[in-house]
This record gives sequence, C-alpha cells and structure tokens, in this order.
Amino acid sequence: MKYTEEHEWLRIEGDLVVVGITDHASEQLGDIVFVDLPAAGTTVSKDDEAAVIESVKAASDILAPLDGEIVEVNEVLADNPGLVNEDPTGDGWFFKMKIEDLSALDDLMDEAAYKKFIG
Repeated sequence: MKYTEEHEWLRIEGDLVVVGITDHASEQLGDIVFVDLPAAGTTVSKDDEAAVIESVKAASDILAPLDGEIVEVNEVLADNPGLVNEDPTGDGWFFKMKIEDLSALDDLMDEAAYKKFIG
C-alpha cells in the first residue's frame, strides 16, 4: 500500500488502484454519516476533489491522489457510510482508478514513512 499526506491509502489490484482513507483519518473524523462518491467514468487530475465525506465532526474532501479515470465506486457506502469507520482499509474503500502511469505511485509514502508522518 501507498499513502498520501491527505491520509489516503492506495492499493494496486491488477491494473487498477483502489483508494480509501487510513485508519488514522477515520479515527480523527469520528463517525462517518454520509459519503458522496464520484460517478464511474469521471476523469480526475491529481488533487481534484474526487469525493466528499461527512462525519459527526466535519465534512472533508477526498482528493484524487493521481491523474486517472474513476472506473468503479463503492456503492455500499451510500447505504452504509459507517463501513468507512468499521473497515477503512478494507470494505470501506471509496473508488477504483485506472491510471496511465503506475510509476506515479513511487512518489507516495510507504507504510513506514506514513507512520512517521502521523507520528
């Protein structure tokens, strides 16, 4: 897995990149009550707003971690946004992206660097 400074994780699955938020982000946000996901087929550029999550504490933008196309979203979150709190790095994923250049992942943090970052 790779991590961003915005507390997103990325996992490669075949030729797709799955995106979600980290355990740390989930804990900081508190109970997630709403998730607004992009439509499949949406093209995004790095740092574009890709999704919005609302918790009991705040609303937060989920930024596109890389340039690419969103090819699938986690429809389960519409009815069960709390899944992000229950399993942020598993079933609580947000979307899957097809990216042009997988080497762009090399610029992101690995788990050790992310743990140091959140220190």
